Amino acid sequence: MKNDNFEKRANKILSTITTAEFLSKKGLGNEIPFYVFDYPADKELETRRQIGIIIEHLQKHHSHIKFVHINLFKAMISYLKDIGILEKSFEMELQKGSEKLLNALSARMQPKRFIEALYNQNDFTSVDLILMDGLGSIWPFIRAHSLLNNLQSITGNTSLVLFYPGRYTGQSFKLFDKLKDNNYYRAFRLIP
Repeated sequence: MKNDNFEKRANKILSTITTAEFLSKKGLGNEIPFYVFDYPADKELETRRQIGIIIEHLQKHHSHIKFVHINLFKAMISYLKDIGILEKSFEMELQKGSEKLLNALSARMQPKRFIEALYNQNDFTSVDLILMDGLGSIWPFIRAHSLLNNLQSITGNTSLVLFYPGRYTGQSFKLFDKLKDNNYYRAFRLIP
């Protein structure tokens, strides 16, 4: 994935996700309508801007498309606050360091529990599209393959686009184009 290709790919997102074919899931067969837009990690700020443009455009020009945008970092903060350990987590990291915090939170941040919290905060079945970003900010608590595997049971047939800071081959993830995830996951690349 080359940086010079990023702009061309990013500029195709909106026109792709607003097509009747995409929204009706044509050509998927029985596959789950999960898509990954992978991008170089150094394009994080540009990707955030692009997501903002997409959201604004959907709201103004495609009001017939019902969607939800989930920033996974904000969702994680909300989840930790809801279960009453956000402030304790800040204190622990200051006193004992990031590694101790990671160990302490690993049981609470199991993907299944986190996804249940997402489900309780959002009605995925009444929307046409789910846009998700912020995965790089919650790593290593939640990894792409475990997030997508656990989302399958609650999103129904709703199309989901995960913005992924790294490389996705169509079968495996490489976060930040450095950290290889050996677990297999089958989703479609949104824009090859």
